Amino acid sequence: QTRMQSLQPDPKAQYRSVYEALKKIVLTEGFWRPLRGINVTMLGAGPAHAMYFACYEKMKKSLSDIIQHGGNSHLANGVAGSVATLLHDAVMNPAEVVKQRMQMFNSPYKSVLACVRTVQKTEGFGAFYRSYTTQLTMNVPFQAIHFITYEFMQEQLNPPRDYNPRRGGAAGPAAATTPLDVCKTLLNTQENMALSSVNISGHLSGMVNAFKTVYQLGGVSGYFRGVQARVIYQMPSTAIAWSVYEFFKYFLTKHKLEKR
Repeated sequence: QTRMQSLQPDPKAQYRSVYEALKKIVLTEGFWRPLRGINVTMLGAGPAHAMYFACYEKMKKSLSDIIQHGGNSHLANGVAGSVATLLHDAVMNPAEVVKQRMQMFNSPYKSVLACVRTVQKTEGFGAFYRSYTTQLTMNVPFQAIHFITYEFMQEQLNPPRDYNPRRGGAAGPAAATTPLDVCKTLLNTQENMALSSVNISGHLSGMVNAFKTVYQLGGVSGYFRGVQARVIYQMPSTAIAWSVYEFFKYFLTKHKLEKR
């Protein structure tokens, strides 16, 4: 996805489809190359998702008690999902910056630590949060709709809220938020070739500047680079995340439920 969102890719890193990209990367750069950056993602995902779900459950319950006296409030679900996203992205944004820089074609970084040190030394700490507002603009409405939809479907398909592993979470509108994701990738990776071609020196900052630059370099179609990869990634990712979450929620509260 990161490679396919590149606005001015190297001739050796131009791909027409997800399959072609994966095949070309494996054949020319090695079998493990598509997994580059997975270690920093795993490192950030643990605490990020812990804060995400803990905040969501706590706020959902507290707000539902206030708004609907113990009932399920869609407003509470949306607000809780939005606040949970602020915490999640605060942890994951630096991890995303490192991961995407390591995934770019001919990435100069040999390891996660080397990438962190180089970015910190050359661009400062702010580089790890350059795309934070763009990330939130994309994820806050995305997650608010996601949680409202999920809780609504639970009400319709599973009113007693019994644990059933066959019922997964719904995938969010991944395609609709791709333009913001392309802007986020540009802000995270700061493609030198792309910026120099439009006479931008220094570092690009801000969502508005990113939107303008993407349009200058790729037109309207530039906003949808990598959309196929994003949808393919989001659907199983969402289903797996919710299934694992519901399993551990059930497992950890099983004793309390049995007492009831």
